[in-house]
Amino acid sequence: MIRRDQTAATGETLRALFYAALAAADPRQALERRMPTPVHGRTVLVGAGKASAAMARAFETAWSGPLEGLVLTRYGHAVPCDRVEIVEAGHPVPDVAGERAARRILALARSLGADDQFVFLASGGGSALLSLPAPRLTLDDKQAVTRALLRSGATITEINTVRKHLSAIKGGRLAAAAAPARVVTLAISDVPGDDPDVIASGPTVPDPTTFADARAVLARYRIDEPAAVLAHLAEEAQETPKPGDPIFSRAKFDLIASPQVSLQSAAAVAVQRQIVPIVLSDRIEGEARQVGLVHAGIALQVRAGKFRVGDRLVAPPAVLLSGGETTVTVTGKGQGGRNVEFLLALAMALDGADGISALACDTDGIDGTEDNAGAIVYPDSLTRAAARGISARVALADNNGYGFFAALGDLVVTGPTLTNVNDFRAVLVLD
Repeated sequence: MIRRDQTAATGETLRALFYAALAAADPRQALERRMPTPVHGRTVLVGAGKASAAMARAFETAWSGPLEGLVLTRYGHAVPCDRVEIVEAGHPVPDVAGERAARRILALARSLGADDQFVFLASGGGSALLSLPAPRLTLDDKQAVTRALLRSGATITEINTVRKHLSAIKGGRLAAAAAPARVVTLAISDVPGDDPDVIASGPTVPDPTTFADARAVLARYRIDEPAAVLAHLAEEAQETPKPGDPIFSRAKFDLIASPQVSLQSAAAVAVQRQIVPIVLSDRIEGEARQVGLVHAGIALQVRAGKFRVGDRLVAPPAVLLSGGETTVTVTGKGQGGRNVEFLLALAMALDGADGISALACDTDGIDGTEDNAGAIVYPDSLTRAAARGISARVALADNNGYGFFAALGDLVVTGPTLTNVNDFRAVLVLD
């Protein structure tokens, strides 16, 4: 059993790494250096995502000229603004508030001329929030297919491929509505690889995917309803605008914060604490429990002094850092979350290995649909759970990572962080 003071020190170190990652994605710092130039006409500011309200506040603080607009964010993520209206809506399943706001954003885009500027603030969660169904589809149709996709284990790229082809505003359609105005997209990436067309489903950038790609995703995960969605995808009535389309001739995309920058910031803090950082990747995908097994294997290799980089063996203390977006194929009825699912699988694979602890959190402050960002696992987590009559194996089978870590008092609760560069994982290996 590890001592209480050791647990506290380990937890503090893991949290310090997480907070450094969050600070690197702070919209205020990111936007100050990336403001667009003024134009002779109107500047209209819109946005969608969990960070969009904080981004809007930072933008209007730095912008001295006339400004108007509307920004859409998740419930509980609003930040008061003076010149830009903030609307809260449902996430991850879209709702009526999001549909109404998306319709108004589309109308604002259509009101612009060649002398005007249309600034779109994109961040994680924007795709679900900016929900305006394509003609002959309803919000109910989009809600049903969204729920099915979220439970299927599909990646965010696959989910957004479908969303773009069920939408009247995503997949470059918003830029088409704003033409011939200048279009500037300022984005905080929450997706593996930072693909502009995947962030918030790319409302203002070209879309390389097709109706056929969307149909293939639904077929891959055996989603065969609603019938209206399948019929719409089969008709291929109006494809999204593609790379090379002249509507993007006055469009600019600027990535202002990303998972990699946040991982590098955490790595710098590790170095300050004389801990060797090992940045595995900022684009890890796959089932959360399988990713947990892989991280456990690497951590055990480091703990044994057998992890080699070039001609050097990396010895503890060291920390594995990774980002990206894992998925969970839901089979149980527990209170889930992909980060706590990752940690449960990791803990079981480590089986109480001495000196290895880990934190996994969603950088938006919400892991799944609960009130926690994630959790921390310690070498004695399984032992403490067993003493309370809690089985990690049963919890994992029921997708109940939240309940497991809540019972131990090891959830990480931050509230909405007002940014989002997706999952952050730190596996700390001490000597």
